[in-house]
Parts: sequence; structure tokens; C-alpha cells
Amino acid sequence: MTEYGPGQGPGPKPIDDDGLARLLGEQQFAVLATNRKNGHPHLSTVVYAWDPAERIVRISTTAGRAKVKQIRNDPRAALHASGPDHLSFAVAEGTAELSETSTEPGDATGRELLAMTPGFPDPADERAFLEQMVKDERLVIRLYVDRLYGTVLR
Repeated sequence: MTEYGPGQGPGPKPIDDDGLARLLGEQQFAVLATNRKNGHPHLSTVVYAWDPAERIVRISTTAGRAKVKQIRNDPRAALHASGPDHLSFAVAEGTAELSETSTEPGDATGRELLAMTPGFPDPADERAFLEQMVKDERLVIRLYVDRLYGTVLR
């Protein structure tokens, strides 16, 4: 067993792109960072879906949220996901875009939101979901990832 002096411990080790993509895919909660008009960051805990093939993070939100207004003003954003042990993390940086708000059950935004939500075997459940997306004024934040980085402490 390695012993470390006071205030010391194992140093961080970078994670390769495959490991970062895997970490993002294994988590469902993360922190989204957007930019306020005054330059300060705005952080929101979000549920997300990671598409490693397209390198897109999708986040369901409602039209009136601060993060939506901030992305309209400045599309730069980052997502920070911790590993289950909180000793590893991945950050996905990129440019965000907003889908249209769902306005009709079964519209393109509603279908995209449905695809982000696993398992609707009963068509009545699917219909109720799509109707709720309209009532909630839901839309999708798509973060197009151009930079992935992170570390692990072991």
C-alpha cells in the first residue's frame, strides 16, 4: 500500500476519449454551465442523454428556464458529469442549440423528447407523454460537443 504525506494523494490521470464517452453514457445527471449576460456562469443540475456517435448531449427543459434565455444570448456551454465514485469526471464543451418548443402532441420536438425517454410500451402512455410535453412547453437543448476532457483519481 502506498502511503502519502499530509495533503497528498494520488494525482489525477487523464481519461482517453473512449473512457470519457463511456463515463458520459453511464451517467444521467450532470451540471450544465451556461453564461449569464454579465459573464458569470449559471449552473443547473440536469438529466441528459449522450449520443456518442453524433457527439451530442440532449437535455429536456422548459421554455421559461434561465438556461434557455442564456443559450439564446450565448450558445457556448459545458456539461460536467461525475463518475459514480466522484473521483472521475468528464466535461463536454461545445455549442448549444435549442429545438422548437413542443406545441402539438407528436411534433418533431415531442418525438425527440420521447426518444430520450426509454420505454413506452403502451401507446396510451406515449400519447399522454406527448401531450404533457406540450403542456410543459418542453424543448430540447442540443449541446454539440467539440471538446471532451476529464480525469480520474485512483
